[in-house]
Amino acid sequence: MTQKLEITFDAISEALHAFDFPEIDMVLGIGRGGTSPACMIAHQLGAALKIVRISYRNDDNEPIYESPETLTDFDWDFFSHHRILIVDDVSVTGKTLATVKDKLSGHEVYTFVLKGVGDFVLFPKVKSCVAWPWKDAIGG
Repeated sequence: MTQKLEITFDAISEALHAFDFPEIDMVLGIGRGGTSPACMIAHQLGAALKIVRISYRNDDNEPIYESPETLTDFDWDFFSHHRILIVDDVSVTGKTLATVKDKLSGHEVYTFVLKGVGDFVLFPKVKSCVAWPWKDAIGG
């Protein structure tokens, strides 16, 4: 098994506080992995928060569906929330984020990941697998 890089909660929090976010009305977290960072960002920005369960890969990072699948019924009408930040922990290809972004036409939408592929990336230089501090707590 490959050694995972450990990034502490404090390091993530400090990087988020230093990050120059666009103006946002709502944070939309991708559950499971994006739940904790989405909560942190929504709190920091004073923005509304929603979590949507989307699945594409298993815990070994292998695709399990042909394309990302919404796992729960979700109301995509956000009324007055026109500037939306979609948040996930990691994006390998960007397919999950693109699937969600496509459902939000008519809104100003940005994607944000801690590492990988997105409009905004908190740790763009990190290429290795990461042991996120909340993984054991939420199982993702």
